[in-house]
Amino acid sequence: MKINNSIGCTVEECKYHAKNQDYCSLDKIQVTKNAAQARNQKETDCHSFESELR
Repeated sequence: MKINNSIGCTVEECKYHAKNQDYCSLDKIQVTKNAAQARNQKETDCHSFESELR
Protein backbone atom coordinates (compact mmCIF):
# COMPACT_ATOMS: atom_id res chain seq x y z
CA MET A 1 0.00 0.00 0.00
CA LYS A 2 1.32 3.43 -0.89
CA ILE A 3 1.67 6.12 1.74
CA ASN A 4 0.79 9.77 1.18
CA ASN A 5 3.14 11.63 3.53
CA SER A 6 1.04 14.78 3.06
CA ILE A 7 -2.06 13.29 4.74
CA GLY A 8 -1.61 12.13 8.32
CA CYS A 9 -4.29 9.79 9.69
CA THR A 10 -4.82 7.80 12.89
CA VAL A 11 -8.19 6.24 11.96
CA GLU A 12 -7.12 2.61 11.67
CA GLU A 13 -10.69 1.51 10.87
CA CYS A 14 -10.55 3.31 7.53
CA LYS A 15 -9.70 1.13 4.55
CA TYR A 16 -7.37 3.88 3.29
CA HIS A 17 -5.24 3.99 6.46
CA ALA A 18 -1.64 3.06 5.59
CA LYS A 19 -1.66 0.40 8.37
CA ASN A 20 2.05 0.36 9.24
CA GLN A 21 2.24 4.15 9.61
CA ASP A 22 -0.22 6.88 10.59
CA TYR A 23 -0.86 8.17 7.08
CA CYS A 24 -3.57 7.95 4.45
CA SER A 25 -3.03 6.05 1.21
CA LEU A 26 -5.30 8.26 -0.92
CA ASP A 27 -3.90 10.92 -3.25
CA LYS A 28 -6.37 13.42 -1.79
CA ILE A 29 -9.23 13.49 0.72
CA GLN A 30 -12.52 15.37 0.79
CA VAL A 31 -13.22 17.28 4.01
CA THR A 32 -16.81 18.40 4.61
CA LYS A 33 -18.65 20.26 7.33
CA ASN A 34 -21.46 18.74 9.40
CA ALA A 35 -22.89 22.04 10.64
CA ALA A 36 -24.26 25.10 8.86
CA GLN A 37 -20.99 26.91 9.62
CA ALA A 38 -17.92 24.99 10.75
CA ARG A 39 -16.30 26.71 13.71
CA ASN A 40 -14.19 23.87 15.14
CA GLN A 41 -12.79 20.42 14.32
CA LYS A 42 -15.87 18.61 15.61
CA GLU A 43 -17.96 20.31 12.94
CA THR A 44 -15.92 18.82 10.09
CA ASP A 45 -15.57 15.26 8.74
CA CYS A 46 -13.36 13.38 6.34
CA HIS A 47 -15.87 12.52 3.62
CA SER A 48 -13.33 10.15 2.04
CA PHE A 49 -13.64 7.73 4.99
CA GLU A 50 -14.71 4.18 4.17
CA SER A 51 -14.91 1.63 6.94
CA GLU A 52 -12.67 -1.40 6.78
CA LEU A 53 -14.91 -3.10 9.34
CA ARG A 54 -17.61 -5.37 7.97
